[in-house]
Amino acid sequence: MATKLAVLGTLVLALLGPVSCQQQQAGYGYGAGSPTPTTSPPPPPPAAGAGLSVGYYKDKCAEAETIVQEAVRAADAGTKAGLLRLFFHDCFVQGCDASVLLKPDNDTNPQPEMLGVPNLSLRGFEVIDAAKAAVEARCPGVVSCADIVAFAGRDASAFLSGGAINFTMPAGRYDGTVSLANETLPNLPPPFADVRRLKAMFAAKGLDTVDMVALSGAHSIGRSHCSSFSSDRLPPSNTSDMDPAFAATLQASCASSANGAADNTVVQDYRTPDQLDNQYYRNVISHKVLFASDAALLKSSDTLGLVYVAAFSQKLWQDKFGEAMVKMGGVQVKTAANGEIRRMCGYVNKP
Repeated sequence: MATKLAVLGTLVLALLGPVSCQQQQAGYGYGAGSPTPTTSPPPPPPAAGAGLSVGYYKDKCAEAETIVQEAVRAADAGTKAGLLRLFFHDCFVQGCDASVLLKPDNDTNPQPEMLGVPNLSLRGFEVIDAAKAAVEARCPGVVSCADIVAFAGRDASAFLSGGAINFTMPAGRYDGTVSLANETLPNLPPPFADVRRLKAMFAAKGLDTVDMVALSGAHSIGRSHCSSFSSDRLPPSNTSDMDPAFAATLQASCASSANGAADNTVVQDYRTPDQLDNQYYRNVISHKVLFASDAALLKSSDTLGLVYVAAFSQKLWQDKFGEAMVKMGGVQVKTAANGEIRRMCGYVNKP
């Protein structure tokens, strides 16, 4: 295996391009069934990250990033994984504008994103709220909830990787005022997506195949509900390429779900479930991953090569993961012209 990784790693390094030296969750919760595939994904957004800058709050609220970091530090590993997923789910719907945090409000957003099927299992809201309250006490009306979500995603990455993933996150986002549950399924990649659909959904956000494979490594932490993968990945499915022994273990863990009891959860990475590392890619290669969307990375020559590179070089993957997180953090950001700085992350500001 090591020799194969080395050879393939050498062959596809060119796919990845130069790596810059920056200072460097969990289950989908779709339940049973398959959402209607998006046949016409939205067009790529305009230039990502326009107006964002590193150290944005240095002269506005100097302690903002430290406050968020301490709030994330206090969370357990599962919640940290949830914060990473929260950032992803925020940016893929309406852009990185904290729209995923908005609670049901009959006056503005009666059916917000958090009520969308893929978001029902999101975690970490209480960490964002705690960070926001602490920041508001220090610097009222200055720090956006969108930036807090982005900082929390960065900090969760650092803590879960033991500090190995350590990148700077530009800031300056404003908070959105629109949040629609019916926009979640068309925009968030489902666990049963094939590689063609994955590429298209990431491309619609201005993210390329390298970004997509790098960010897939987030599946090395967190847990998933059995209902997110059992119907198409476990026996009696005859289309799954999952390792039979691994499938049997999962089937036993999910047994009560099949009997109509609680929807069990299992770890996404059976080897290092609380570490954000490149073990995920080795699991993909050995056919010991939960989702069809994970297994799909072996079905295309370019994604297969990138998987082997990530499995071979943890450092290279860590750098690419940090770059992809920053790039994702620039998707369709709001400005003062179409956003606001919310006083409370769960509600738009009222006059």
